[in-house]
Amino acid sequence: MNGLLGIALAPRTRRVLQAVLYEVFAIALVTPAIALFFNEGKGSALGLSVLMSSIALTWNYVFNALFEWWERRQTTKGRSPLRRLVHGVGFEGGLGVFLIPVMALWLHISLWEAILTELGFLLFFMVYTVAFTWCFDHLFGLPESARPVTNSPSSA
Repeated sequence: MNGLLGIALAPRTRRVLQAVLYEVFAIALVTPAIALFFNEGKGSALGLSVLMSSIALTWNYVFNALFEWWERRQTTKGRSPLRRLVHGVGFEGGLGVFLIPVMALWLHISLWEAILTELGFLLFFMVYTVAFTWCFDHLFGLPESARPVTNSPSSA
């Protein structure tokens, strides 16, 4: 079942492409926000965005591999709104564990301020993750793990 682009992607290729595109758009959105809200220079904001993106890119690949492993074992196939929400919460929650200390150190803020900052990013990225994944699935099709099982008619 291909998406609108009609391209069938191997599972690993799909995960890598999804992760890279996700992070490219994330850097473009986060860099100006960091520069504005933390009065950081553009270079520093970009550096932090790229570092956070590198961490997120690694986590994205690992998390999606684990999520698809779990998803393959589910009797109900497809990606319902609830499954997409669980995906977004799992991804962003795990990512926060890695990013909070990085933000605190880079921005010279307390862990509490970094937690609050991460909560702001979390709210934004919850919506972004669900929307991005939905768009990606529509363009490239669902991964094999989420495709409904179809029985082909037997030849007589």
